[in-house]
Amino acid sequence: MRTQKHDEMINLYLNTLDAETAALYREIILYMSDLGYNPVKQPSGLSFKHARHNKQIAKLGKNFFALRFSACRGYSQRFADIVGEAVAKVDANNPANNPYQPARCLTGGCNSCKGEAVSHVYTHVFPDGAKMTSCGCYAMRIPNMTTDDIPEIKRLIGEEHEYLMKYEA
Repeated sequence: MRTQKHDEMINLYLNTLDAETAALYREIILYMSDLGYNPVKQPSGLSFKHARHNKQIAKLGKNFFALRFSACRGYSQRFADIVGEAVAKVDANNPANNPYQPARCLTGGCNSCKGEAVSHVYTHVFPDGAKMTSCGCYAMRIPNMTTDDIPEIKRLIGEEHEYLMKYEA
């Protein structure tokens, strides 16, 4: 449930952005709020979590928007490319260099998320047939976001929300 304190936190954050970016983020924030996600102040901006599962679904910074959509399937090529770029950076030998981590749950090395492991990891198949995964706990940065992205972002938030409510709440 959104409170006056949440609204103040959101407005304070949005006031630090240019008008176009603030309008984009406001629409997404209102949608997340309608689903029960509340802002949590972070050093770099805001993250959004739900009280029933306490999992982060999105993170907003001064110059970035990141979205958790690991349980989603059937997204556009734009979002497939975002996943591909991120999983290509996964370095199992040196995870401190990257916010994207190997999907350890596929080999039984993690029990942080509920549900079948393959249903909540980011997966990308490269043109050469190589398949790579990344931990689904993390939000992926969405570069160069525009109003054209809003419908898909809302759809992805809705799908991820359904998954989190089913398995994590």
